[in-house]
Amino acid sequence: MFGWWRRRATRPIPEPLWQDVLSAYPFLRERPQAELARLRELAARFLQDKEFHGAQGLAITDAMAVAIAAQAVLPVLHLGLDWYDDFVGIVVHADQVVARRTSQDEVGVVHEWEEVLAGEAMERGPVMLSWQDVQQAGEAAAQGYNVVVHEFIHKIDMRDGQPDGCPPMPARLRKAWRSAMQAEYERFREQVVIAERFGGEPTWLDPYGAENIGEFFAVAGEAYFVNRSAFGAGFPALLALFDGFFQPAA
Repeated sequence: MFGWWRRRATRPIPEPLWQDVLSAYPFLRERPQAELARLRELAARFLQDKEFHGAQGLAITDAMAVAIAAQAVLPVLHLGLDWYDDFVGIVVHADQVVARRTSQDEVGVVHEWEEVLAGEAMERGPVMLSWQDVQQAGEAAAQGYNVVVHEFIHKIDMRDGQPDGCPPMPARLRKAWRSAMQAEYERFREQVVIAERFGGEPTWLDPYGAENIGEFFAVAGEAYFVNRSAFGAGFPALLALFDGFFQPAA
């Protein structure tokens, strides 16, 4: 059965593989039956359209491909796969990777540093994922963490350029979205500062979301999809905002 998803014709995901994925990731299994059927269909089409590459000799098995696909299509379950039509490749590493970064500040000084990555999405380019983090997504949902959903929300955000916390939408809706996101981002950033600098209560949402509003959208988005109840308790305004975008037919 290995590699069945590499064939270019859309093929249904075999039942044993699908059940294994649902068992490994309870936040998928707990969705309504109609959504699960739609999720399975979209995941199969996703596997037809995308190309998986294992880094440094990592072999991508059927189980790995289905697990990633099922989580990747969560954000577009009601939006459609057209939102992912600007890229093909998904690169999977066995573990997190260290990336060298450089930037030049306003006075021309070049700064270099290393950053540990569990995933990365490139504008109109591939998505990189750590398989170790993907595997742990079932347990990590309690903390609202999911690297696959995080990176694919970045891809949605990047449809109109660099991630800025606002996905493409009609101009009449953009102002309200930006206003709500900015207010919630500033509130969250203040909570993170209080926790990290003054010994305040740690935030449930990953503090990485305080880096910038684009990361806040991705961090909040992953929590929204894998732990809706906890996310809604802490961010009721964003719950309604995200429902309006990610579930337009609801």
